[in-house]
Amino acid sequence: MIITETDRLIIRNWRETDRDLAYEINSDEAVMEFFPFRRNRAEADAFFDRVQSMIAETGLGLYVLELKESGEAIGYCGLMRTDHLEPFVPVGTIEIGWRLVARYWGKGLVSEAARTLLAHGFGKLDLDQIVSFAVHDNVRSTAVMGRIGMHRVEGGDFNHPNVPDTHPHLQRHVLYRLTSAEWRSRQ
Repeated sequence: MIITETDRLIIRNWRETDRDLAYEINSDEAVMEFFPFRRNRAEADAFFDRVQSMIAETGLGLYVLELKESGEAIGYCGLMRTDHLEPFVPVGTIEIGWRLVARYWGKGLVSEAARTLLAHGFGKLDLDQIVSFAVHDNVRSTAVMGRIGMHRVEGGDFNHPNVPDTHPHLQRHVLYRLTSAEWRSRQ
């Protein structure tokens, strides 16, 4: 199922052939630099199953990014609920997030996908706001947040509850937000 498209990308649900992509991204040291874990093959397969089911059940989730030119799946970007982050983010808030195979970094593909998914979220799904968050030092992700029009929430930094104490350098997260009114004023 295709969710939407950009000039260079098809944004779609996962296919069985995308299991290798889920493993490649979730086990890569560079991609997962700001996460306290790497997934082995069984864990990546469980992630794949969870994300695919989430999209089937809710329409929301991390969607595969496929290059139109070659048909290669290169990462994922999506919209999903953040209910696990209360009280830092209100229940029902939708997050935009992404991960991309490292060899495709620096080409603007995540920004392109994220802008299109913001339009999908605000235009088609009629969301009030979309948030994103990342480890404080993850300048690649926070740069994308800025490029797609999001702004850092003053006083919104938080220690992520799912990051263990064994990784204190990964606990502090910054919160970015874009409201529907802000997005619409820029269209």
